[in-house]
Amino acid sequence: MDRFRMIFQYFQSNSESVMNGICGLLALASVKMYTSFDFSCPCLPQYNMAYGLGIMFVPPIILFLCGLILNRQSLMMLEEWRRPQGRRKKDPAVIRYMCSSIMQRAMVAPVVWIIVTLLDGKCLICAFSGSMDPEKFVGFANVSTVQVQQLLAKVPCKDDELMRNNTSRKAVSRYLRCWSQALGWSILLVLIIAAFLARWLRPCFNQATLLQARHWSNYMDIEQKIFEETCCEHSRLFAHKCILHFFESMRQEIKLHSFSLPREGEGAEGEKDFLQGITDQDQVNKLLKTWYCEKPPLDVSQAHQR
Repeated sequence: MDRFRMIFQYFQSNSESVMNGICGLLALASVKMYTSFDFSCPCLPQYNMAYGLGIMFVPPIILFLCGLILNRQSLMMLEEWRRPQGRRKKDPAVIRYMCSSIMQRAMVAPVVWIIVTLLDGKCLICAFSGSMDPEKFVGFANVSTVQVQQLLAKVPCKDDELMRNNTSRKAVSRYLRCWSQALGWSILLVLIIAAFLARWLRPCFNQATLLQARHWSNYMDIEQKIFEETCCEHSRLFAHKCILHFFESMRQEIKLHSFSLPREGEGAEGEKDFLQGITDQDQVNKLLKTWYCEKPPLDVSQAHQR
């Protein structure tokens, strides 16, 4: 149990590293899913494009939503954006920093999926084989328009009897695969150049603002965790207090059944001083509402003076 507790505490205290690890796992999972996925183009003119583009873009949307769901800061950003002003002002720079961080992590797995599909080329061949110009390929001469559309739609199906040994099918497939791989490598190159420029041009901007946004983003994460831990401890103490009060009120009934009551004050060693003034559910609800609507200002100088 101690090891699991240490691991859990590590995950709590290193949420940014954990999120980077989750994004990496999602990226690896996207590659694994695509390699194990049995891609079967319908080879029908009215369905090829929908199927090919659907396989290329629908899973990235799912992976993007999964990245948002698994990211703890996404909910924190929405809460910070929607909460009332209260006694603590909202910093737009912190919200922008959190949004940028969330989007960057959530986009890793979808981009990996799209690049892998483009480098493989099957989706693009399935989607755009019917849109090719038959005049560019010799094997489609002296064929009616309807037959040309049917033949082009069957280009991804190399096992089809009509296209098994057709040289034009290989030419169309090779042409589209080249374009698909060129597009995939171009996207990868653009992303690497953008990451390089962002990395090396960052010192040219105001580093103080970036450090402040990052600091208060981490502070909000830690504050939320400590608040949840404190709420759990408070709930345990309040439940303990309510149970003791229940047994005190049932003293006569318990004596009739010959049960022994604990001595006065026994079992209440864990109660905190701040719990003494809280006696009912309405007070607890009022405290929670006050925390949400009027968060205390980030100034502890008055507390130190007291």
